[in-house]
Amino acid sequence: MSNIEQTLSIIKPDAVERNLENEIKQVFKEKGFQIIKAKKIKIEKSEAESFYKVHETKPFYNDLCAYLSSGPIIVMVLEKENAVLGNRELMGATNPKDAEDGTIRKKYGISIDKNSVHGSDSIENAKIEINFFFKD
Repeated sequence: MSNIEQTLSIIKPDAVERNLENEIKQVFKEKGFQIIKAKKIKIEKSEAESFYKVHETKPFYNDLCAYLSSGPIIVMVLEKENAVLGNRELMGATNPKDAEDGTIRKKYGISIDKNSVHGSDSIENAKIEINFFFKD
């Protein structure tokens, strides 16, 4: 039985600013992801704080929220078999310096903060994150 999942992907402000949206979408498509929904939005810092609430005790929380709300982002729902894990592998390590060759962060990431993409870290969080941006 196939294990089709959906996951949330965000193309972050640094990548949008550098016009990498189509290139990054193409990487997902080449790896077998279907982009079910996508939209370009700009969120307020308060929305970023709510989105990243899971990280609020961490030292990077404030910078992360300020950064995500600093410019337009592309939010997408990706779908394929084992999408959550597949997307995390495709994104690569949080720090682009540590990311493996062929990953999105290795190719496009600038720094640990400006690492071009976000992806859900679990099936549960994927549902929550998709609902955050795509309330039906």
